[in-house]
Amino acid sequence: MLDDVVLLAEGGGTELGSYLPFVFLFLLGLGFAAVSAMLGSLVGPKRYNRAKMDAYECGIEPSPHPVVGGGRVPVAYYLTAMLFILFDIEMVFLYPFAVTAKALGAFGLVEIVLFIATVGFAYAYVWRRGGLDWN
Repeated sequence: MLDDVVLLAEGGGTELGSYLPFVFLFLLGLGFAAVSAMLGSLVGPKRYNRAKMDAYECGIEPSPHPVVGGGRVPVAYYLTAMLFILFDIEMVFLYPFAVTAKALGAFGLVEIVLFIATVGFAYAYVWRRGGLDWN
């Protein structure tokens, strides 16, 4: 039995032997998460009061009854989400370019300048429309 485990760990025996380290790492992570969750509930302080049990809604006092019809959500929430997506996607595309800039040559330089110009126009538009005023 022990010889079979060693054979699998070395990658021999079957083609699935190469996945053994990944399975072991997954089980180790799963075990760590389970032990951490159980240990926190067993060892942590247990001082409950009304304030800790209330819902917390971004600093706004929660209402006991929902507003009929939903109410209006400020556009600033959506604008913030769009700005985050815009500049997050920009960074996602700039990192690979930074890694392969030499290999891309002049073509890559032209493409990245066009990309940055497009994002710059979007940034200028948001700035002009007052999207960066957080008041």
